Amino acid sequence: MPANTTNDAAHVAAAAAPGTEGTPVTPDAREAVTPAGAEAPAEAVAPLLRGIAVLRHLTEADGGTLSLSGLEKATGLARATVDRVTATLARMGYVRLDGRDVTLAPRLTELGNAYLAALRLPALLASRADALADELDESVSLAVGDRDGIRFIHQATRRRAMSLSFRIGDLLPAERTAPGPLFATEWTPADWRHWHHRRAADPEDRTFPAVPPRDRTTRDQDFEDRTAAAASDGYSLDDQLIEPGLVAVSAPVRDPGTGRVACVASVVSHTSRHTAEDLRTTLLPRLRATVRSMENDLRTTPPPEPGIPRSGLATWTAASKHELGREFVESLARGLTVLTAFGEDRPALTLTEVARATGLARATARRALITHEHAGLVAATSDRTFTLTPRVLSLGFPPLSRTSLPQIAQPHLTALADRVHESVSLAVLSDSGEEIQYTARASTSRVMSARITVGTRLPARATAPGHVLLSLPETRSQGYALVDEELEAGLRSIAVPVHDRTGRVVAALNVAMHAARRTAAACVTDILPLLKETATHIEADLRVAGRFRPIPLT
Repeated sequence: MPANTTNDAAHVAAAAAPGTEGTPVTPDAREAVTPAGAEAPAEAVAPLLRGIAVLRHLTEADGGTLSLSGLEKATGLARATVDRVTATLARMGYVRLDGRDVTLAPRLTELGNAYLAALRLPALLASRADALADELDESVSLAVGDRDGIRFIHQATRRRAMSLSFRIGDLLPAERTAPGPLFATEWTPADWRHWHHRRAADPEDRTFPAVPPRDRTTRDQDFEDRTAAAASDGYSLDDQLIEPGLVAVSAPVRDPGTGRVACVASVVSHTSRHTAEDLRTTLLPRLRATVRSMENDLRTTPPPEPGIPRSGLATWTAASKHELGREFVESLARGLTVLTAFGEDRPALTLTEVARATGLARATARRALITHEHAGLVAATSDRTFTLTPRVLSLGFPPLSRTSLPQIAQPHLTALADRVHESVSLAVLSDSGEEIQYTARASTSRVMSARITVGTRLPARATAPGHVLLSLPETRSQGYALVDEELEAGLRSIAVPVHDRTGRVVAALNVAMHAARRTAAACVTDILPLLKETATHIEADLRVAGRFRPIPLT
């Protein structure tokens, strides 16, 4: 380690106490994101705290959307401040501005992806969880501890009328879950004091929006007893603690190097299928077998190969500041970019390494880390490095982890329709391979336009999207398909493929119009470049959003 980095974490930790030198943090920024009444350190970056607060309120909002006035009310920030923060987040691709509404955008998942990649557990263990879910025909989840709660890092759910609704990144109170007692076996006295304080301050669990409010009082001793039982038994049960009908059994997956709980694997069911006792006697043995395989994977998988050192991640912010002026909050953009410096081959970084990866001055990177540590997103380690915490998933990941391809594509379709003044649609191939199904569309205001509704099925061989999805030789070679009045007289359409992160064609993007408005040649010269550009934007969102979960195509 270079000599000037030996006290990186110590310097940041020292700055985390109030009263140190630096730009003061305003009261509204402190209140917006300060955990449990703790005073924000003097060197914390106020705009970064405000941006984190905005993202957290959007995460908790229905559909990840709030109006600008709603954000103003929720955060307590001035309207002008909200406007500048959201404009900056929009420039980063983290939110989408639609009139007066602000909506979380798929690219924001790159922050949670950085944590999940650095953690490595989803990449190493998810396939085991998925296989167990298929074998048992029950939902299986992986969770990590987050202070006095648990946070999901993987979900393998079953499609049923009664199915699990929790999302990757959702935070649950430890005492109302099966994994909670297993994590609590390793709590310190300070952790227990924090838990007792939270229970007293929030008796109905109103600070956990992922679960219904607690409708009955339970004794603190009940959870302490469950924790003691988990320590001796090596497993834990949830018998309808979250809501009536929901039952689960959990077992710890231990780090082979330390013996501590790395994560907890759970099988979740409904009382119409299993009682809690059934889970213990019938499914726990199979869960434990899978856990042993998971622990073996952790033991035998080599560490990741060192990648090319990242550099200059935040240098783009200067150009945006020059272009947008005061509407672009550069310190917010730089601060959030710091989180993306971490990853699979860089789970822990020194201050100097963060500065090098982002292209920021050490002082700037240091203040960002101070702010993130205060917000609970970064932790300083004993070896003077920094790591991301599970709380990074609170920045938009839960609602965005459920987005489908049509939802990801819709804003791009609307933008393209506005540019070409023609109807734009997205289609996938049916299971039979003989039809296409339209899954999203954006219409134009023309008197005469293609009126194809979402859900419509058409013969694949008679449509441009069908030619793309069937990968016909001519379409493969030229990268698009043009169909001229084959389906209907006067209807001309041109389509291009949409690829997932593996390069597989998963959908087709199509522009349809009346043949009188453009010749076939004009479709290729005028429409095709914009169509390809839009497909590229959709694919970029798919690569980020689909890194740690499959994206539903419909």
